[in-house]
Amino acid sequence: QVHLVESGGGSVQAGGSLSVSCAASGHTYYSNCIAWFRQAPGREREGVAATWAGGVGTQYIDSVKGRFTISQDNAGNAVTLQMDSFKPEDTGMYYCAAGFATYGPPRLDQFQYWGQGIQVTVSS
Repeated sequence: QVHLVESGGGSVQAGGSLSVSCAASGHTYYSNCIAWFRQAPGREREGVAATWAGGVGTQYIDSVKGRFTISQDNAGNAVTLQMDSFKPEDTGMYYCAAGFATYGPPRLDQFQYWGQGIQVTVSS
């Protein structure tokens, strides 16, 4: 089992910045990738950004490229999503997820372990 705990989040105005962090514990070797997903009310959960162990690389959804940055500590147990230049459409519940994923846009079915989620609200 991999246990994921999110922190950070909150409310911010459009154009502002915020970060969310994910702390992983347990059998972290059960995964090679940690990703952030988000879900807005009435919409499907979507992969926002992902990072792979061993320096394989990172992936971002097109709508956040150039505004969001995902980073991982050397031990691979903490992942931070730095979010800048917020837009109102970035509002949603943000979830940290871990799993064995092929390199590419993060897909829901590739992630077996999930955090509880944390709210990010962007006001215009």
